[in-house]
Amino acid sequence: MSKYLFTDTKKITTQKFIELKKQGEKITMLTAYDYTTASIIDQAGIEGILVGDSASNVMAGNSTTLPITVDEMIYHARCVVNGVKRALVVCDMPFGSYQIGKEDALRNAIRIMKETGADALKLEGGEEILPTIKGLIAAGIPVMGHLGLTPQSVHQFGGYGLRAKQEEEANKLLQDAKLLADAGCFAIVLEKIPALLAECVSKSIDCPTIGIGAGNATDGQILVSADMLGLTQGFRPKFLRQYANLSEIMTDAIGSYILDTKEGTFPSAAESY
Repeated sequence: MSKYLFTDTKKITTQKFIELKKQGEKITMLTAYDYTTASIIDQAGIEGILVGDSASNVMAGNSTTLPITVDEMIYHARCVVNGVKRALVVCDMPFGSYQIGKEDALRNAIRIMKETGADALKLEGGEEILPTIKGLIAAGIPVMGHLGLTPQSVHQFGGYGLRAKQEEEANKLLQDAKLLADAGCFAIVLEKIPALLAECVSKSIDCPTIGIGAGNATDGQILVSADMLGLTQGFRPKFLRQYANLSEIMTDAIGSYILDTKEGTFPSAAESY
């Protein structure tokens, strides 16, 4: 049994995230899109699992997050929820599911919550979507914000580069973070922004910040599980620490299976009926 398996099975809630910030304890999050991976991540003791629209890239091979649909996000989120006992499960609202208007967003959000069993939803954007975020929270749906590099706006940004490098954008991001926190977001993801700005944001608001490519002063960290486990090929941004090389391990294992089968050593007598 792994030394990292936790015996504390008490369910993590959005309020627990806020308590962890107050206590000065870092929050840990990873992405998951399927039952098996989610089960392993949950058993390891993670506080939060994001069913990210990055499933569009990781699971479907798309170049952006834009193509994934509400139906597809519901499928992935339901699979993850089925595998999780302890972690807080947050589901991304995909592109097009909340940008049209507040009522449309609320309709999609309620459907996602009802059909997946997720604990919260995540939306990208600041002041521009504030009425929508307030509407979801008023309806009893916990919301995680997302500022900085927001992948659903990749075409507007012209790529995946560092955001908020200039003073004007940095000031807007700080103001947006304050608005999201005041609106009732229980946490805010800060993606690919200068570390000093992320630190300033984290100190300026009461709700926890979850960083990815935002330095070490945020209240927690999140990574795409396939990236940090070494399953992703050719993707090594500066902020990514690879904790394993599962691609190599899997390739070697599959190669051994092929060799054993072709040499006739698998299955053995002990593995036959």
